[in-house]
Amino acid sequence: MDKHEYFFKIATSDDEFEQIHRLNYQTFSEEIPQHHRNAEQRLVDQFHTENTYIICIKNDELIGMIAVREKRPFSLDKKIGPVEDSLPVTVNFPCEVRLMAVKKEYRNGRVFLGMAQFLIMYCLKKGYDIAVISGTTRQLKLYGQMGFQPFAELTGSGDALFQPLFLTKSTFEISIAGRLLAPTIPFLPGPVQVSGAVMEALSRTPISHRSQAFIEKLDKARALLCNLVNSKYVHILLGSGTLANDVVAAQLSLEPGRGLILANGEFGSRLIDQATRLGLRFDVVEKEWGQAFTKTDIVSGISGETTWIWAVHSETSSGMLNNLSLLKEIASEHHLKLCLDCISSIGAIEVDLAGVYLATGVSGKAVRALTGMSFVFHHHEVQPSMKLPKYLDLGMYVAKHSIPFSQSSNLLEALLVAVENLSSERYKEIEETHQFLKRKLLDYQFKIISEETGSPIILTIELPRSTPSVMIGELLYFQGYQLHYESEYLQQRNWIQISCIDNYSEVDLEKMTSLLKRIVSYEQKNNELSLKTQ
Repeated sequence: MDKHEYFFKIATSDDEFEQIHRLNYQTFSEEIPQHHRNAEQRLVDQFHTENTYIICIKNDELIGMIAVREKRPFSLDKKIGPVEDSLPVTVNFPCEVRLMAVKKEYRNGRVFLGMAQFLIMYCLKKGYDIAVISGTTRQLKLYGQMGFQPFAELTGSGDALFQPLFLTKSTFEISIAGRLLAPTIPFLPGPVQVSGAVMEALSRTPISHRSQAFIEKLDKARALLCNLVNSKYVHILLGSGTLANDVVAAQLSLEPGRGLILANGEFGSRLIDQATRLGLRFDVVEKEWGQAFTKTDIVSGISGETTWIWAVHSETSSGMLNNLSLLKEIASEHHLKLCLDCISSIGAIEVDLAGVYLATGVSGKAVRALTGMSFVFHHHEVQPSMKLPKYLDLGMYVAKHSIPFSQSSNLLEALLVAVENLSSERYKEIEETHQFLKRKLLDYQFKIISEETGSPIILTIELPRSTPSVMIGELLYFQGYQLHYESEYLQQRNWIQISCIDNYSEVDLEKMTSLLKRIVSYEQKNNELSLKTQ
């Protein structure tokens, strides 16, 4: 049996809307005599153009639906007055849920449960804090299992009596549907899930960054980080990876000659932007996103003035892993200072910074601490420079023993626990996850960017233009899987990404990839049908 015999989505096609009108008629004209029967056997809801329909699909057949609407007045407002006046809770951003219906032969609980779980995820993402519905009295037990609670008096008459009900995040969480809802599984390059031990460390009582206890913990974290990547020195900054790269750019501004920046993705382009803002003199070797640099490519950009190279190690925008050994070889042969953005690679794969002049990393992502700290690694002695802003002056960190400014003991505590738990076994798990997912995606005939030269950290899928990556990402999210699709650079290319750096069971990987294939195949079939009927 298909792992996703039933799956849930938001209606978008003419065929889906036509099936909605027919299910609407079957339920609210034939079964519940709320509307008159007609020869067409279809019922178009009065708010159809304002509704968002959450639907359940089985074998390309629409078997269940819920309509969500935010425009006031609600239909329930017209029956009982403004719903806020009757609700027992404070309301800020309400929506109305209507037309909950499932074909008789599929009323086994699975469809209602799935729609309820999709509904709550959708409402939370939209920012609604409460949903109201006018539920048939015939199904009050079912509504209760989904988390709906009664309020106000009954409406309707005869065989069509309705109970006003409301649903909030808290009422859903204590319901049967809420208790059965598994936590969302993130497949993001960051932030990642952190361990209970890391969160416990974060919550410890803050201590002064000038205290001996803090200095000892900082020294221990720095020693562990240096050992992790084979670096002589590291300084921990309070800020994001962008800050760490700005610190590198600031140091390069003190270097004579010109630089060479390599860019084959979004983060290489960001290095160019940061170098430009710091007034660096440099040339660029640029490749298509996902295309590897050859030795000839790089050497062609080196001139007699070139003194340094700056590149991204793991280019997560495309899943490209740039060849570190090749970069070291070229830098050594041409006597250049090699600088690297290792923000996505440290903690996920073996990284050896021997022969690297400056490199950056962060506390989040694969290190699996909390976002908020970044690192600058180096092997050489660095002196403060009056030419640089204090916060960007690596020499200030050296002179002040890595504490020139305020630091967070809580973030440091979390980082220390996370780094202590990094191991080669972790790298093996990430590689195995990557290989498993790659095999599944290729079996499903997805197009993988950087298939041969990709990083084990992340997989990038190019979707057909007729199947928007944002829509696919949202549908996966509403069903419990959070893929990486919201970045503008991904949306521009219609790419969607699956990160491999968290802990996943094989069952979860099977389910996620199966659902991804099911949804994409269904949407492609819908698109083909629409083109034929135009």
